[in-house]
Amino acid sequence: MRDLSIKPRPRFLAALALVPCLAGCFASPGGEPSSDGGQSGSRLRVALAFPPAENFSPYGADATLLSRLGVTEGLTALDANGAAAPALAESWRRENDRTWRFTLREATFQDGTDVTPSAVAAALTRATRAKPAPAALAGVTLTAEADGDRGLRVTTAAADPVLPMRLSSPSLAILSPKAYGKAGRPDPVGTATGPFEITEVNGGGSATLDRFDDYWGGRAQASGIDARFVKDGTARANAVRTGDVDIAEAIPVAQAATLDQATLKEAGTTRTTSLQLNTRTGPFKDPELRAAARTAIDSSALVKGVFEGYADPGAGIYGPAVTWAESKRVKPAGRAKPARPDGTRITLATYDNRPELPEVAQVVQQQLQKAGFTVKLEVREYSRLESDALAGKFDAFIGARNSLLDTGDPVGILASDYTCDGGYNLARLCDKKVDRAVAEADRTDGTGERQDAAMAAEAAILGTDAVVPLAHQQIIAGVSTKVRGVLLDPYERTLVGTGTRR
Repeated sequence: MRDLSIKPRPRFLAALALVPCLAGCFASPGGEPSSDGGQSGSRLRVALAFPPAENFSPYGADATLLSRLGVTEGLTALDANGAAAPALAESWRRENDRTWRFTLREATFQDGTDVTPSAVAAALTRATRAKPAPAALAGVTLTAEADGDRGLRVTTAAADPVLPMRLSSPSLAILSPKAYGKAGRPDPVGTATGPFEITEVNGGGSATLDRFDDYWGGRAQASGIDARFVKDGTARANAVRTGDVDIAEAIPVAQAATLDQATLKEAGTTRTTSLQLNTRTGPFKDPELRAAARTAIDSSALVKGVFEGYADPGAGIYGPAVTWAESKRVKPAGRAKPARPDGTRITLATYDNRPELPEVAQVVQQQLQKAGFTVKLEVREYSRLESDALAGKFDAFIGARNSLLDTGDPVGILASDYTCDGGYNLARLCDKKVDRAVAEADRTDGTGERQDAAMAAEAAILGTDAVVPLAHQQIIAGVSTKVRGVLLDPYERTLVGTGTRR
């Protein structure tokens, strides 16, 4: 198993792309330039790879945008070891197999109202009614009710031993009652609880955030954030290099060598890039053609040629950053024998917000064509692709997914991505054996026992060839040498916090 701790790596020569820098795009409110003096209270200029796809709704892909910018919080958070840690709930206890009682801390919503048990219960109830359900609630039925001045009782239909971890999900962020005043998705603008408050949204291009001075965890050191959503990875890297931004996430590996070593930050992540095959319609409904696609893939070529060493070859749904996975991995059984593709036509899709993915898709396209498939490649921006991918309009889809993002629990991604009722089932897999294995894992208590059950379920999923793991990635971010306190965690939930400053 490879050590994914931060360490120097060989650099590769890369030409600087001639793209416009982002100068002038990062202004403080009122049009005044952001201060470069580095004094306490300076605004942070942040470039993010993904624009909001769902009007900043916390129930879908936008949830992590909100948590990374320090806008939203849940009842709990995840600590460095992946265990549940206090957030809006300062403590909790398990009353019986199905019921937990949480004690809320004294906190204030950004609209000035108090965080009360009834408000939290209402927020969780809204999340349970969302369509599609947030990934963290895949296969889970829960009810929440106030219990006294600071208590909240959460009851699940079936025993849920990881409920405190589940409630750490960015998709279960707690918003004030005002957020739900309009029909449709909740509005987090001025209704969340985090250290930064959204004050202005300019479509999918930018957002302005100010410090929320009444944050329960103390005032943030930065006075605000000027965020831009810049899908071009080269532009993000050049903006760091020229000093036009303070922080840029998802630096392309091809651009890493263009940044000074002091501004390049890397860390292990539980993110895996995978090839998802549409098992419900089209050619890959045939398990033998799925097997043919799997055997055509050489993931080591992707790691060397595309990721330039900033990744490990795909081993499973969980990669090396999930430190216990490799020793518990179960070999898939019952796989179909590969068929001859004989020119079978397929459409392969991916998105360009993560610059490596189109390159990965081109290599996969070549490998599949060499095996005998005829492959049409389609690349779009993620917000224009997600709905079609979930609707099964492509035969194959390449995406990057953090295996512990939704709940911190290894079973969470299995339920949301690979079961019949999963809300993010890009492979459109509906297999009774898989559903039984995931359900068994979800019922299992005890950390080690649950991990074992999760690996058995992983083997059942891999045995269908609905997903082909390609590479286990690392986080690469560009951070100005003036900036301190950037939060890079393996779950990719955080980026800016109270201690982030320049």
